[in-house]
Amino acid sequence: MLIPKGALVVSCQARADNPLHGPVHMAAMARAAEAGGALGLRANGAEDVAAIRAVTALPIIGIAKVWDERFPVYITPGFAQAAGIAAAGADIVGLDATPRPRDGEPVERLIGRIRSELGKEVFADIATLDEGRAAHAHGATYVATTLSGYTEETASRKTKGPDLELLSALVAAVAAPIVAEGRFDTPELVAEAFRRGAHAVVVGTAITNPREITRKFVQATKS
Repeated sequence: MLIPKGALVVSCQARADNPLHGPVHMAAMARAAEAGGALGLRANGAEDVAAIRAVTALPIIGIAKVWDERFPVYITPGFAQAAGIAAAGADIVGLDATPRPRDGEPVERLIGRIRSELGKEVFADIATLDEGRAAHAHGATYVATTLSGYTEETASRKTKGPDLELLSALVAAVAAPIVAEGRFDTPELVAEAFRRGAHAVVVGTAITNPREITRKFVQATKS
């Protein structure tokens, strides 16, 4: 298992409209995260994964976001995307493990192919307890709370903070390393996730998105 228990994983991603978008910036973010003590990284797209791989030996959770208005699943929807990020240097393939429609094979087959054909660990992003159970049964190495609040079924669970209730339920019911991800934006919330039994915690925006961090501070000037 590549992500050690107790690890902080830093997500180094920037959308196209973000001034920090691009492999050079994300590689620098990854170096800064490693210098700060991160024990793992998450990155989107083969270019960013390759750039980060060139500057660090930390385990990389690689994903490939592909937006298609016909399908709700956009995080590594198919094997071609998984193979691309694996070839770029990802140690672990992250994917949407919900049963929602995708442009590709069923998630259970996709997980199996990543494990058998690519020889990579699988990081399953889910939104519900049942999805977590299913992902583990299909062979996912890690099960993460990433998508809680971001699917139609769980939209009501999208609050300012993370879904700690789902985290606790997964820890109690699923015999896999459970990773807390999604809206963990303070050190106190990270500590609470570990108190509830998280194997690791992924933090993104609160560390690697200065634009959004600045917006939060600016909002405080208007209150």
